[in-house]
Amino acid sequence: MRIGNGYDIHKLVVGRPLILGGVNIPFEFGLEGHSDADVLAHAITDALLGAAGLGDIGMWFPPHEPRWENADSMKFVRTAVQALADRSYRVINVDSVIICERPKLAKYFPQIRARLSEVMRISDDQISVKAATNEGLGHIGRGEAIAAQAVVLIGQS
Repeated sequence: MRIGNGYDIHKLVVGRPLILGGVNIPFEFGLEGHSDADVLAHAITDALLGAAGLGDIGMWFPPHEPRWENADSMKFVRTAVQALADRSYRVINVDSVIICERPKLAKYFPQIRARLSEVMRISDDQISVKAATNEGLGHIGRGEAIAAQAVVLIGQS
C-alpha cells in the first residue's frame, strides 16, 4: 500500500463557475485558473499521482498548454486513476477537505462523492469529503480563495 497527499488553492473571482469535485456549486464567485480550477479535483489528482510516484498535476497537465484551458478537471482525476491501473494499483480510499469561509458545502457532499465515485470507479463509501473554515484568517479567511487537501491510499490490484 502507498499513501499520497495533495493540496491546491485558487483565487475566487467574479464571472467563473464554482466547481468542486466535478459539481457546479451555485455561488456569486468562481475559481480562477487555466482549467475549470476545481481545487478538490486537483488535490485528489496530485494525491493519486504522488502515491504512485508519478509526479504531480503540473507535469501531467501543464497550465501553459492551451488544450487544458477551461478543461473539466474530472478528466485529470480519471487520467490519474487510469495511470494507477496501468501500473497495477487501485484506489482504496480518499479523504479530503475543502477549506473556505463560504459557501456552506455540506448539502453538496453527496453529489460530490457520487461524481468522484463515478470518475474514480470506486464506491462512494470509499470517499470522504469534508469542509473547514480558516477561522477568518488569511486569503481563505477573508473569502478571497478556496483550498482543498486530499490524502489517498492505493494498493496493488
